[in-house]
Amino acid sequence: MYSDDTRAEQAHGDPRTVLTRSPSLLPLLAAGALRSPFKRPSATADFPRTRLVLPGLRVDLARLAAYERVCGFATGEDALPVTYPHVLGFPLAMRLLSGPGFPLPLLGLVHTSIEITRYRELTASGEYELTVHVEGLAPHRRGTEVSVVTGLRVGEDVVWESVSTYLARHRTTGAGTDRGRDRDRDRDRDRNQDQEKHGPLPAVAEWRLAGDVGRRYAAASGDRNPIHLYPLTARLFGFERAIAHGMWTAARCLAAHGTPQAVLVRAEFRAPVLLPGTVTYAADGERFELCDGERVHVTGGVYPLAGHGSPDGLS
Repeated sequence: MYSDDTRAEQAHGDPRTVLTRSPSLLPLLAAGALRSPFKRPSATADFPRTRLVLPGLRVDLARLAAYERVCGFATGEDALPVTYPHVLGFPLAMRLLSGPGFPLPLLGLVHTSIEITRYRELTASGEYELTVHVEGLAPHRRGTEVSVVTGLRVGEDVVWESVSTYLARHRTTGAGTDRGRDRDRDRDRDRNQDQEKHGPLPAVAEWRLAGDVGRRYAAASGDRNPIHLYPLTARLFGFERAIAHGMWTAARCLAAHGTPQAVLVRAEFRAPVLLPGTVTYAADGERFELCDGERVHVTGGVYPLAGHGSPDGLS
């Protein structure tokens, strides 16, 4: 079904599918939604090992400017915001996650965290090779997590990469569930210890979010998930109002925080942000968060890289 825009290759022992253009998101989202009821999610299920590759990628500067405006980044500079390559890779990720061979249902798949490493400043006028693959599945106390790796190369050098985790909620039993609970407990313990060590973050700004933030971000990013667009479409999926994209909340925080050229960024999406609404951006040193009273929506950190270099193993 993809023969018009792909060719299969074998490189370094990995199956590679080379694309001639970025996939269209809407057909992928529709196909994923139609296939979702027939999926049987499990942390032990097989998953596609294909690495999607899009060479010769150039950035649409008009879309980039729209993205920068809605997320609060400076416009007009020959630079990519640290989160923008995620937008470039999202259609490729959706092609993998919506496919018939992927075991988790696309409907209800929740973006829970992202870790981004930028090894140097990225120009908006540059040419890149984009790669996306599924790293693996893991048990979670509420279901199964999947890790998706996205990378950007210039020549042979990896200049940016990310690992996103998505959660498919389903009933769980057995040893895998115990491992998932142990890992989640460790995460909660580390988070609580960090909060005890550093104390609560001081408020920096209060942001009043308009009801159209989700639609504006969708237009700039291409992610038109119905839960982000209108109250009516969000209610179909159990939300009382539209919710902000998780990656918009992370990008908005990072635009306010600022990032060095070589940086490691982590963000964890804890709770949805309802639109319209009011949230507080808090930050101190490397750490930041987005909250509403006692409810924390996003936690994260910005860590400069020292002695950085491209990692081995991303091919």
